[in-house]
Amino acid sequence: MPKDTPESQSVCNTVTRSAIFIVATLVDGENNADTVRAWCADIAALVRSVGKRVPSGNLSCVCGFGSKAWDTLFGAPRPAGLHPFREVGEGERRAVGTPGDILLHIRADQMDLCFDLATQLVGRLGEAIAVVDEVHGFRYFDMRSMVGFVDGTENPEGREAADFTLIGDEDPEFTGGSYVLVQKYLHDMAGWNALSVETQERIIGRTKLSDIELDEAVKPSSSHSSLTTLVENGEEVKILRDNMPFGRPGMGEFGTYFIGYARSPRPIEQMLENMFVGRPPGNYDRLLDYSRAVTGGLFFLPSATLLEALAERAPQSNAACAGQQPVAPSPAEPRHDGSLNIGSLKGTSQYE
Repeated sequence: MPKDTPESQSVCNTVTRSAIFIVATLVDGENNADTVRAWCADIAALVRSVGKRVPSGNLSCVCGFGSKAWDTLFGAPRPAGLHPFREVGEGERRAVGTPGDILLHIRADQMDLCFDLATQLVGRLGEAIAVVDEVHGFRYFDMRSMVGFVDGTENPEGREAADFTLIGDEDPEFTGGSYVLVQKYLHDMAGWNALSVETQERIIGRTKLSDIELDEAVKPSSSHSSLTTLVENGEEVKILRDNMPFGRPGMGEFGTYFIGYARSPRPIEQMLENMFVGRPPGNYDRLLDYSRAVTGGLFFLPSATLLEALAERAPQSNAACAGQQPVAPSPAEPRHDGSLNIGSLKGTSQYE
């Protein structure tokens, strides 16, 4: 790798036993924007300080920014593929977009490491942000999802993982960066568990115990695995998933936090289109009869090198140095009342 290649964030790290996902919005005010920019230079040091105490804990943190926040905090240039979350579907089967300017994906093999790092990172931001969603995820037995099937089997590995997730020459100012799409799903476990194992397997497209993909002759075209498999020019296009189960049994809450990394938002968005609308339309993912998306956000992850440099990059100074006009606003964000509307499918379509 050339010496001048930016160092990426910890996108391709191995799956850990614990994770914390935090989504926050930026509070209006230039002082708050200054606080967030300065914080960008502190993230790597905080990860080192907390992680050094337990070197075997595999602590890492990935930080991303939403479309509107990028313009507010950093201005031009902006990542080529960054835009507001695009809602798809309708009625009860809908991928909703919800507020979110900053995403933190904190991973470790011990929840105490995740917890301490989250405390340090959020504490540094203080009143500059408002946390709108926080999920504590855990590894479920042998990499199982909440619905009982192994998750992430088809994830790319090694060099292939980097090839599918990290930006290259297609957007040279953001080489080493990535895109991440997140959704919080809540499951109707009573309804799901009432199904026979054979019916569940046909919905997922894999065997439940052994995690073997069903033969094409018997696997429905509406299965989850069929609809999330993308092929272009004879080659499969992959994303990197690091999903985590979460829940509160006493509250009847059972969920999956979906998080998918890719070098462009396009393949993840196509998968959502296939799932929620269908391929062809109407041939939708039957898993959605038992799983409901209650949040959704798209974020850009700068390389670790750029993340630290962003501490010194305010929009006005950036435009002045480049001798350019001020950055144009990003496409309109969905209209929201500031809440995540958990338990409803409220949202504004990006296609309207």
